[in-house]
Amino acid sequence: MAIAIDFGTSNTVIARWNPVTQQPETLTLPGLSIKQSLNPPLIPSLVYVEDAAESKILVGQQVRDRGLDLKGETRFFRSFKRGIGANIQGFLPELDGQIVTFEQVGQWFLTQVIEELAPLEGGLDSLVLTVPVDSFEAYRHWLGKVCQSLKVEQVRMLDEPTAAALGYGLADREILLVIDFGGGTLDLSLVRLDRGVQATTKPVGFLLKWGNKSLAEDSKQKVKTARVLAKAGQNLGGTDIDNWLVDYFAKTQGLAVSPLTTRLAERVKIQLSSQNQASEVYFDDETFETYELELNRDTFENVLKEHAFFELLDESMTTLLQQARRQGIEIADINAVLLVGGTVQLPSVQTWIKQYFEPEKIRCERPFEAIAQGALQIAQGIEIKDFLYHSYGIRYWDRRNGRHHWHPIIKGGQPYPMSQPVELVLGASMENQPSIELIMGELGADTGNTEVYFDGDRLITRRFETSETTVKPLNDKEGARTIAQLTPKGYPGSDRIKIFFQVDDKRFLRITVEDLLTNNTLLENQLVAQLS
Repeated sequence: MAIAIDFGTSNTVIARWNPVTQQPETLTLPGLSIKQSLNPPLIPSLVYVEDAAESKILVGQQVRDRGLDLKGETRFFRSFKRGIGANIQGFLPELDGQIVTFEQVGQWFLTQVIEELAPLEGGLDSLVLTVPVDSFEAYRHWLGKVCQSLKVEQVRMLDEPTAAALGYGLADREILLVIDFGGGTLDLSLVRLDRGVQATTKPVGFLLKWGNKSLAEDSKQKVKTARVLAKAGQNLGGTDIDNWLVDYFAKTQGLAVSPLTTRLAERVKIQLSSQNQASEVYFDDETFETYELELNRDTFENVLKEHAFFELLDESMTTLLQQARRQGIEIADINAVLLVGGTVQLPSVQTWIKQYFEPEKIRCERPFEAIAQGALQIAQGIEIKDFLYHSYGIRYWDRRNGRHHWHPIIKGGQPYPMSQPVELVLGASMENQPSIELIMGELGADTGNTEVYFDGDRLITRRFETSETTVKPLNDKEGARTIAQLTPKGYPGSDRIKIFFQVDDKRFLRITVEDLLTNNTLLENQLVAQLS
């Protein structure tokens, strides 16, 4: 049975391929899915740790049914997806004698969901997991480790915007803009769908784990190809908006900042997606306190403006359109705009999108299901062609300013596998130099940075301006920096080694190093890291 999981910051959706109807369908997990008659069924991305040492936890609707999301306990976790792989500042709880990380909470959640799912489906043969497009390799590496412990034959990974484009099932050869705006991230992805490429023996999608066979090897059908043309993203989502509303009510009504007021603020926000005025009333039968929150759309939009919400959206859209123009694609060439995620249902967000695109191009009828159901397509003969989201470069010493800087070698937007390697020639910098070191890194945006930290019991994302490029080093550790042992030793004034940088079809960065003096190959196809 093929299953796809869209693990979201606020909610998680599970879809399966029905072999009878040959169509995707969204699943309900008894006890874990929201009990209301929602279409589609959603699993709240919540975890409550009953015993960390024994890995005894409650997930999804189980947590809400017992009111464990309203008590403010350190055993309760929400929005933990955005903390996976991030440099968290602030409080991380110690539960039952061990420090609990967001990676551990995420693993508990996914493992529990899959364990509940497997018996209902008679076992799982193939699993597809979707991942944020705007993430460093740490998140993907974490997901790969989680998959190794799963009792599933084959596990694939697909980025969320591409899955959404496939899930809407639009006509072939259309250029689509996917705006995925959920609880934790804003992802914009420009995608082209094509038809007619024959399946080969190469695995479709990106395999994280596989058994003795590959589904692609058995596939003789024609496959579609989804090619990502441009990407942009922000660590910004519905959770941030909830926190802004809580702060607004704390300021204007003196309400305490707590999990309860956060839950009520989220409900008010959801109401404003379909009505102009919203209110929530809650009576605490233990303290006899009454909470009453009221908000209209105009005031809500002012709260968004105070936090530069629309400026952040414009920043991402500008980045994406600039990438598109470099490939000769203008805004008029975009045939459809697909909206996915809970936050796209806000009228102010849809109004913002209509500033760029005609209303008839905008589709919003499947905001929750498109990603999970689209991800199933790669198990049905869809081949994904993608490019590197980040740039990668080498560190060098800037003598004029007396500090290290980074020089890009592989630019963001580079398709992989690379058809031709990038070449770099280096020389020795001192007399009798025995070796040459090179530190390579994944380069973030140089216009600003985002950090994730705790404010009390709330997980906050904050963006701040900086003039420096944020970098995640790939090989800055003992034994990995040295790429060439020089025999004879090197001298300044002449080129000594040539480096070839190559990215293969699994996104692995590899280097080959040749000694120009001796004509010897010092390293051949040496693995540096897996890129994102």
